[in-house]
Amino acid sequence: MTLEHKNVQDGKYHVFPKGFLWGAATSSHQVEGDNIHNDWWEWEQTGKVKESSGKACEHWTRFHEDFKLAKSLHHNSHRFSIEWSRIEPHEGEFSEAAISHYRQMIQSLRSVGLEPIITLHHFTLPLWLAKEGGWLSNRSPQLFGRYAQKVAESLGEGIRYWMTINEPEVYIFKSYLTGEWPPGEKAPEKVYKVASHLLKAHVFAYDAIQDTFQKLNRPPTQVGIAKHVAVFSPCSSSLWDRISVWLRNLMFNHLFIKALIKGRIFYPGFFRIQLPRMKTLDFIGLNYYTRDFVANKGFRTPGVFGDVCTSKHHSDVGKKNFLSWEIYPKGLFLLVKDFSRYHLPILISENGICTEHDEERWQFIHDHLKHLAKAIEEGAPVIGYLYWSLLDNFEWAEGFAPQFGLVEVDYKTQGRKIRPSAKAYAQVCKTGLLLKED
Repeated sequence: MTLEHKNVQDGKYHVFPKGFLWGAATSSHQVEGDNIHNDWWEWEQTGKVKESSGKACEHWTRFHEDFKLAKSLHHNSHRFSIEWSRIEPHEGEFSEAAISHYRQMIQSLRSVGLEPIITLHHFTLPLWLAKEGGWLSNRSPQLFGRYAQKVAESLGEGIRYWMTINEPEVYIFKSYLTGEWPPGEKAPEKVYKVASHLLKAHVFAYDAIQDTFQKLNRPPTQVGIAKHVAVFSPCSSSLWDRISVWLRNLMFNHLFIKALIKGRIFYPGFFRIQLPRMKTLDFIGLNYYTRDFVANKGFRTPGVFGDVCTSKHHSDVGKKNFLSWEIYPKGLFLLVKDFSRYHLPILISENGICTEHDEERWQFIHDHLKHLAKAIEEGAPVIGYLYWSLLDNFEWAEGFAPQFGLVEVDYKTQGRKIRPSAKAYAQVCKTGLLLKED
């Protein structure tokens, strides 16, 4: 018996389940470069953000090199997104060249032993649809379903996991409330319609993928969504702050999931969204980064949901990352236990830190995995953990400054350098073991 096996038997390690998905994630616009046919490219060219994505990480041409790096780090899976604007650069015209290229990417992943996990929408829209109103267009759900069907038919052979839409509420917040992302609106009155179309788009995509797999007699596949979640803590012990936290958790963490399971949703003001059908989730993807303290500011919408407290008086607040997000590892345990109520498999589809100090990155990963392991030991149905991100990349309005990557990227030379944190994480990926006390 080796010392490692003895330590496992002695309970010195957290042991992750057999077949657990280990890896990292990327998204097309953030790493590929030269995505010239989408709304984000136009947004950048008109000077709406401090940096343009440009060549990004040149992942479009360097994907095999990047996948080999991931494999060298003992990953067994990789989440990436298909760029809708490459597949359908003009309405109704599908690019066989782009489809062929993504097919090569999937083959490359498989050649090095990585399970492909596909995301269909990661914040960008084809420019032709953006000009029509984007997700405000009444045609957008059906158009997204048609795109999903094309991808499923052309690229879906053997794909076990699909994520239709990444972080729909973040998209709504940044694009239609703060105006930081295209189309740059500050229009609360449009949120209901955008949310309705995003929900229906997921349903159309879900049906398109599952129907395609059945029609082509393929093995069963799993379709989910990548849901941004945060922990909300009351700013004070007051009843009103605690009510705001409860409402925020319902509104921002659970509303979309409930809708996709029950087939309907009620928004404040008694707006009702009726979806084409119930239960369009086979698993739930959770993207978790931080906690917010919430202070109630009254009973008018949105005040009843509270404001994020920026005060420094909270005694238990943790360290902050490069973007000033609090690091709160216990939150992953709390959220995974909370979402276990749906009795669906849970994939941690994003969890990561941007920092200029790599030792903080491994500490972040270690501490979050420790809490994730505890949730699994208490029965949470977690099937995998994907770190954000494999590579340093273009972080939307924040540009290239935030360093999330397991792999450092020199944007001048496009050189890659594996960080020490990636090597430490690799040992967990390889063994499925995490020492309880480091």
